[in-house]
Amino acid sequence: MNLNQIHNVYFIGIGGIGMSALARYFKTIGKNISGYDKTETELTKELVQSGINIHYEDNINLIPADYLTENTLVIITPAVPITHSEWNYFLERDFNVKKRAEVLGIITKDTFCFAVAGTHGKTTTSSILGHILFESGADVTSFLGGIVENYNSNLIGTGKTITVVEADEFDRSFLHLHPNIACITSMDADHLDIYGDSAAIEASFIEFADKVEDKSKLFITKDLPLEGVRVEISESKTLSEVPPSGVRGLFNAFNVRIENGNYVFDVQTPTEILSNLEFGLPGKHNLTNALMALAMAKTFGTSNGAIAKALKSFKGIKRRFSYQIKETDLVYIDDYAHHPTEINAVHQAVSELYANQKVLAIFQPHLFSRTKDFADDFAKSLSAFDEVLLLDIYPAREVPMEGITSDWLLGKMTNEHKKVVSKLDLIPAILKSEAKIIVTIGAGDIGELVQPIKEALLKK
Repeated sequence: MNLNQIHNVYFIGIGGIGMSALARYFKTIGKNISGYDKTETELTKELVQSGINIHYEDNINLIPADYLTENTLVIITPAVPITHSEWNYFLERDFNVKKRAEVLGIITKDTFCFAVAGTHGKTTTSSILGHILFESGADVTSFLGGIVENYNSNLIGTGKTITVVEADEFDRSFLHLHPNIACITSMDADHLDIYGDSAAIEASFIEFADKVEDKSKLFITKDLPLEGVRVEISESKTLSEVPPSGVRGLFNAFNVRIENGNYVFDVQTPTEILSNLEFGLPGKHNLTNALMALAMAKTFGTSNGAIAKALKSFKGIKRRFSYQIKETDLVYIDDYAHHPTEINAVHQAVSELYANQKVLAIFQPHLFSRTKDFADDFAKSLSAFDEVLLLDIYPAREVPMEGITSDWLLGKMTNEHKKVVSKLDLIPAILKSEAKIIVTIGAGDIGELVQPIKEALLKK
């Protein structure tokens, strides 16, 4: 398909974080954009303000007449049900209908493509990498799964020769990409409703890794059973300038310390040591993400100075350990974590920054299938917090499963201070807590509650 011949792009599910980045991209390059989504959100409001027409009812009569022509591309998100009338309308009339991942594959095929894969860390790593490349002056466009604070957007740049994309394992989407340089941050079990078991997930990641022909341009964390360049954090204060025998192209962060609330660290590359790099996002998982982005940019040829400057200036991503309130006697942090490993990372970061202080976690489970598959791990991760409030499970694309509820998950937790609350009762329950550190966690519509929670806490 030749995108140059496309005049109109119609999105079904335009409000999704990945879909909206594509919408912004196509609008930037001069296409006409319109679309549907199930609900209005802050993100869809921003798209409307930029001049994009969006409606919120699945009704073929609301599709603009100008889009019912042969030079229209229709892009769908995997979250859309097969019964969706607008989707079927376009299919029945042989329109060009593509999944978001397929379109990314078309865009990246003729560019130098950086692809960031992993069950955790994709958005942060790709955002840091996109920021480094953009700040260095590279001709780059980055399609991101989060709103980067530096740009207030999930699209960085409008370059034509280089792309940065998140390589999403959901629905095996990342197999549509054509990566020149890639990384895999993690391969934990997830999306078992799609894959069935962890072996199938691992096989899919291996297939993605095989798309990178030069394994010196595939970066992996130390525990992954793949061939590639190892990227890891060391507990050591000093390291030799020569990588250990048998290790090819190791990137190793060492002499890690915290100064004025920021990480300061040194990095051993295959050829040299970079000293006193600064990075402001808390948590060892974020430091690993920064190191992965550094390794990819360094291999591409970005200068040490540009990398150091961009790492220091990176402000973070909305809903990724995002400070809403940061006062001496009250801290409120919001995070997108929706897998036990990610919740553990949030707890590690909070514990490192606010040792011996009481922490209240508010968690909204995401998907009935994920809650069922990882119930024991969720219970263990959440029990590490001093106090926990659970919201009902956010269904997203799923229908309820018998017996899989937040009350059922609560019963597995060992924490004595735990409770299931409704959205209506959430803020009063938060205000009753004596905790001075408050964290909201989840990938559902809990994000829409962040501002009301913040306002209530500040008023208190």
